[in-house]
Amino acid sequence: MDDRAKYALDVLKSRRSHRKFKPDPVSREDLERIVDAGRLAATARNVQPWHFVVVTDPAMRRRIAEITEHGKFIADAPACIVVLCEDTKYFIEDGSAATQNILLAAEALGLGTCWVAGYKKPYASDIVKLLGAPANMKLVAHVAVGRSAQEASRAAKKPVAEVLHWEKF
Repeated sequence: MDDRAKYALDVLKSRRSHRKFKPDPVSREDLERIVDAGRLAATARNVQPWHFVVVTDPAMRRRIAEITEHGKFIADAPACIVVLCEDTKYFIEDGSAATQNILLAAEALGLGTCWVAGYKKPYASDIVKLLGAPANMKLVAHVAVGRSAQEASRAAKKPVAEVLHWEKF
């Protein structure tokens, strides 16, 4: 295995969900790199339905945190990247792929993240409206981004032998 492959797999293995953040700001350059990784995600039929709203304003992050069910820590993260998609046939798949790229890019840059679900949440249209996005946009995810304030533990993962099947289930 070459160094590039090893590094990519190490990033995948080291990614964790972080819910406590240091107040240090995330640079605009890093946020743009992270969003750029999101826009490079796989997309059905190359539709690329995604739009990304980077929220660094503390008052706006607090408002988003108040609206979400399980994202109260967004208020304390220095940035939140909101993943929105146009209402296309595969928007949830495309938006989820973009969100995963965002998580991995942030990890590669030494930043912590946490994916907060958006689609199917009763408050999804409230977030779309709060951000001034067109009403036909679909909320896929919020991603809190920042420098982690604590070591995140790894959730137990099933061993590969338990989930891998060859040829048939």
